[in-house]
Amino acid sequence: QLGSGEAGKDADDIDAANVASDDDSSDDEDETAELMRELERIKKEREDDAARKANEDKARNEAEKKDAMLRGNPLLGGGAFGVKRRWDDDVVFRNQARTEPASKKTFINDTIRNDFHKKFISKYVK
Repeated sequence: QLGSGEAGKDADDIDAANVASDDDSSDDEDETAELMRELERIKKEREDDAARKANEDKARNEAEKKDAMLRGNPLLGGGAFGVKRRWDDDVVFRNQARTEPASKKTFINDTIRNDFHKKFISKYVK
């Protein structure tokens, strides 16, 4: 017994309707499967990009650390050293004369008491 809406249709019409609905559902399933494959492909590409970027960052960080270590130790660097030092950098009593007040030059019209004579006598006679 067929339903009241299907009473006017013959068997061929019912089969064609069922086949069409089967085609629509199989098309929907095919589209869904295709979309799922596309989604999986996109996810895989993103994972690959993230892994590649992580590897590049790791390699760059290692290279920077190696360069920093080589620059920090002049013995490993080979050629010319980057540190230039003055010969008196490690002297204990460096720049002592800077704190002494400069003697004030005074003009005295006496050749024995003027500043040049006093300095000369203290330097060469004493």
